[in-house]
Formats: sequence, C-alpha cells, structure tokens
Amino acid sequence: MLMKYQERTYLLFSACGLNCGLCPRYHTAGTSKCPGCAGEGFLEKHPTCGLLTCSQHRGIEYCYLCEEYPCKKYDGADTSDSFITHKNQLKDNDNAKRIGIEAYQTELNEKTQILKTLLAEYDDGRRKNFFCIAVNLLELPDIKKVMVQIESKVEKDAPLKEKSANAVRVFQLMADKQGIELKLRKKSKT
Repeated sequence: MLMKYQERTYLLFSACGLNCGLCPRYHTAGTSKCPGCAGEGFLEKHPTCGLLTCSQHRGIEYCYLCEEYPCKKYDGADTSDSFITHKNQLKDNDNAKRIGIEAYQTELNEKTQILKTLLAEYDDGRRKNFFCIAVNLLELPDIKKVMVQIESKVEKDAPLKEKSANAVRVFQLMADKQGIELKLRKKSKT
C-alpha cells in the first residue's frame, strides 16, 4: 500500500528523522520556503528524496518504524548538513521510537514555538540559521534555561542588534557547556 505524502500523522518531523519545523527553509517566506517532507508541494521542490520514497513504498510514516532501520541509506547521513543540521537525525529518530511519536511531537512543537519566538523577537536578520541549529541540537530543558536567561538579561525595548547578540552569546555558552558545535557542517570534497 503506497501512502500519499500528505497522509502523515505529524508534518514537522520528516520520515528520515529531520526536524522540519526547525529548518530555516521551513521558516522562509517566498518561493524557497519548504513545506516539510509531508507538506503540500514538497514533491515539486524535492522529487528525489530516496528515504521518503522508500518509506512511502513500504507504507510507513517514519523510517524508525521499518524493521531494517537504520539501513544503508543512513550511512554517513549524520556527517554533513544541508539546510538543516543532520547531526541528531539518528538520535531524534531513536528518541521518537523510544518515547513515541506523540511525545516527540509535543517536544518538537515546543521547540518550534521557541524558535518562532527567537525569530520574531531576537533575529536581527542574520541569525536564523544559528537559532535553528541551536534549538535543533540543544535539549529542550537547556533551551528553556537559555530563554529565561535571555529574557532576564535584556530589556524589552533594547535595540534588536543588542538583543540578538545577547541571545547568541547565551546559546553559545550553553552549547559550549554541552560540547555542541552550533554551525552547519559542509560535505567533504573527497
């Protein structure tokens, strides 16, 4: 039984384990906006996604539901990034499998709302990728701690550039404490 791409239970978590709701392309206005792998128009933008095609062919919503997960299609998947960090792709898939998609959905929804706040109130036009990566890679309790620190350190009427710099600084401190690098990794040219 082939599934239609739109027949997924939760649209912000991709079949392969990427967090679509935390991707900069998902939060972009205009023609380059990505609707997520289960969203309307995804096939027109990304017609050759092998993992999505495979999951559709097998009739499963998420790769972690497959008896062969993780298969050879995942070899090297978490070593480089595209528009979104792939670093936690397997970890997030495993987490969704362990706690269930409903619990994972709740956590991802909360992260997505925090990201929306960051983009609306702290993005000076140059921080979208940074905030997407930070919210994607840090654990939710740490993100909440960062948000409390950010909101307590800068006055509401402070210039956006100052608010943004402070937010980046606090996220970077938390990431350093956790040993997490907050930048996309390019594919090696070998």
